[in-house]
Amino acid sequence: MEENSLNNGSEEFQPEEIPEVQSGADPAEMHKTVHLSGMYENWFLDYASYVILERAVPEIIDGLKPVQRRLLHAMDELDDGRYNKVANIIGHTMKYHPHGDASIGDALVQLGQKDLLIDTQGNWGNIHTGDSAAAPRYIEARLSKFALEVVFNPKTTKWKLSYDGRNKEPVTLPVKFPLLLAQGVEGIAVGLASKILPHNFIELIDSSIKILQGKDFELLPDFPTGGLADCSRYNDGLRGGKVRLRAKVSQYDKKTLIISELPFGVTTESLIDSIINANEKGKIKIRKIDDNTAQNVEILIHLVPGISPDTTIDALYAFTDCEISISPNNCVISDGKPRFLGVKQILIESTEKTVELLKMELEIRRQELLESLLYASLERIFIENRIYRDIEECTSWDDVIKTIDKGLEPYKPQFYREITIDDILRLTEIKIKRISKFNAFKADELINNLNDEKAQVEHYLANLTEYAIEYFKNIRRKFGKGRERRTELRSFDNIEAVMVAAATQKLYVNRAEGFAGTGLKKDEYVCDCSDIDDIIAFREDGTFIVTKVAEKVFVGEHIIHIDVFRKNDERTIYNLIYQDGKNGAAYVKRFAVVGITRDKEYSLTKGTAGSKVLYFTANPNGEAELVKVNLKPRPKLKKPVFDFDFSELAIKGRNSQGNILTKYAVKKISQAEAGISTLGARDIWFDDSIRRLNTEGRGRLMGAFSGDDKILAITQSGHYRLFNFDLANHFDEDLLIIEKFNPEKPVSVVYFNGEKQFYYLKRFLVEPSDKKTDFLGEEPETKLVSVSTDWLPRFNIVFDDKLNNKVIDNMEIEAAGFIDVKSYRAKGKRLTTHAVKKINQLDPLPYIPAEEMASTVPPVTDEGQETRDIELPPRERKAPPDEDAIQMTIDF
Repeated sequence: MEENSLNNGSEEFQPEEIPEVQSGADPAEMHKTVHLSGMYENWFLDYASYVILERAVPEIIDGLKPVQRRLLHAMDELDDGRYNKVANIIGHTMKYHPHGDASIGDALVQLGQKDLLIDTQGNWGNIHTGDSAAAPRYIEARLSKFALEVVFNPKTTKWKLSYDGRNKEPVTLPVKFPLLLAQGVEGIAVGLASKILPHNFIELIDSSIKILQGKDFELLPDFPTGGLADCSRYNDGLRGGKVRLRAKVSQYDKKTLIISELPFGVTTESLIDSIINANEKGKIKIRKIDDNTAQNVEILIHLVPGISPDTTIDALYAFTDCEISISPNNCVISDGKPRFLGVKQILIESTEKTVELLKMELEIRRQELLESLLYASLERIFIENRIYRDIEECTSWDDVIKTIDKGLEPYKPQFYREITIDDILRLTEIKIKRISKFNAFKADELINNLNDEKAQVEHYLANLTEYAIEYFKNIRRKFGKGRERRTELRSFDNIEAVMVAAATQKLYVNRAEGFAGTGLKKDEYVCDCSDIDDIIAFREDGTFIVTKVAEKVFVGEHIIHIDVFRKNDERTIYNLIYQDGKNGAAYVKRFAVVGITRDKEYSLTKGTAGSKVLYFTANPNGEAELVKVNLKPRPKLKKPVFDFDFSELAIKGRNSQGNILTKYAVKKISQAEAGISTLGARDIWFDDSIRRLNTEGRGRLMGAFSGDDKILAITQSGHYRLFNFDLANHFDEDLLIIEKFNPEKPVSVVYFNGEKQFYYLKRFLVEPSDKKTDFLGEEPETKLVSVSTDWLPRFNIVFDDKLNNKVIDNMEIEAAGFIDVKSYRAKGKRLTTHAVKKINQLDPLPYIPAEEMASTVPPVTDEGQETRDIELPPRERKAPPDEDAIQMTIDF
């Protein structure tokens, strides 16, 4: 694109005029050829340039599109502190914007919904539900205090003529804030698009301060709808980056899920439609949906009985708009051309522009102060030295000017510039009343104040960076309240759709003919499945195949086992005995099927023709059974029947040929005893960044789990809950403690009792239950202070001596000696009656289990004398005595 084609003027591009054919014109002129290719090349390039520069892509200097800039300028002209009808604002803006009222109204509503530059009144729509705003004649708006402070300054604004030449409009507004990154923008031009994501108000200011301090910073999006965001591939907002967004979905109760926050750009209506669509396709199983959204999002999803809430949450992320991806594309207009810049570079240039504007304002103010000082000094000299009396004898206006100029001559060296005729003319305009009431002390005070302010301005100019930092801090103090981050940054795990899809189909098999599928309803039922599952089928000849579920698919004749296949499943172990060839030896093997290629046949035998399976079992947890092997009778066969224990055999790959079980012909193999799992306990880790369990070693090791082992989770809201070690489990957002559950270890809780207005300590054993249990009670003011699952925790109480007017030493509490273990419903024991400033949790005391302690006690001598004393952990220490009660205040 040629540089001169990107015109930043306001006039529309017009095609070249083609002469009209008039009667009597030259016939040669009538048949003049116009080449369409040339017309397209010139006109289309002009049109594309116009759309890019004047409609769709924001300017990097102020972060605004032309329609937004004109809107704000029109609102500034109308501003009188009161609300204006939106219809009136739109009409006033049409003096500057030539594209009709609809585009102006839409732009104004979008600005108003971002809740930064415009104060709104009335129904301005809802970004959560997608409801549109009321008609312009019903709603009102005015500029926000933030906009009035950081967006406008006519002294530093560059102006240009409007499209009709009757008015002046700003080329760009002197915005002293990274408005482009705070609001975000989306626009589609001709052959070009821009999508800049919104960022957090406070984080932008903090990052600008870091730029001025020469520090590094990281800037990630923050969306007004909240939700969760994985920005690991944000790529600084450039093309090729991607942000994954999720709704905030949590478990309301065992049968209900609640969605309380949405992904950016998704409305409640579109989200519910996607959930209903997934349910109709059988991807998830739900009973009904209730939308209670008003000011806040509240979508209740009622589950079908028997469906796991955790699995359904993952399915919502996998199959609905509860998870979406956004691809940013930071395109801005800079120096009259479109540029692709990263978020960091945009903020750096915005910060530099802010510093430049602050410098311009200071320089303008310094110049104004110099002029005020000059005139104040002239006025004082003119009056105190009675120069005005010298003009009484003058007979002409020129003589008056010359006389005043002559009277000022001795004082001219003290001024910063030459005295002009205009300055003298201002002196002649001083009224007699002002001269008669002239006060030299007030004049000196005024001059001193102006000098002080000028010195302050010059100090700011000399320390411009520090001044800019203080400016940003002041903006944060004045306007940062309530603008904290709304979107929670997370690292998302990759959800495998086949693992969370609802099993809404039924799998059938015809073993003899070798067909399987969801449409064979007259044949043998195998199990429930989803329509995206894979199935694995083993055959009598020792081969197997994995294929996708369908209504009817051929998987091979003489099927001995068929089931849903889970990729990378290392827990399902297959026990196999096969005969090698028609008359070969019997081999035994144990294996898992982990990675495969779909629709490819695999052999489990040595590949000899005539091989067949003699015994086969599929064991979901690696069970190893005992089998009885009966051999065919033959001469000199000493042991026709023997037992074989699969637990003695190591688990190997599916391609291993196995171990020889017997060289003799086998008559029959039967199971003698059911097996137990030979797999060791599973090491489980907890990844705090995504709040999920895993077996890949990410995060903190929870321990080895097997059988009925449980996980204990305690939350800030005062609840505990026991979980199994299923990797699909979801944990609450306010999680405080998560660990392997030990039923003998007590939980120690320090909390503020809202009813009694005192601090209490309680200790209790967790009662086994999969329900969410409240251990604090329902008193609104009750709140959790500290919780510990250590055997012997300690707490330090810091008293508030300001209220007592006396110093009280800190108190150390050893929980085991302060109170016995009771029920979680118990109130506990009051810690103190004094006013408490804070309570800290200290390192716990060392704990020695009873069996270890018994082994360390020395034996008693023959004379029955004790050899030494053993100091046991304090368990029955009395509580501190109650003292006079005083009013308590809490400061955490």
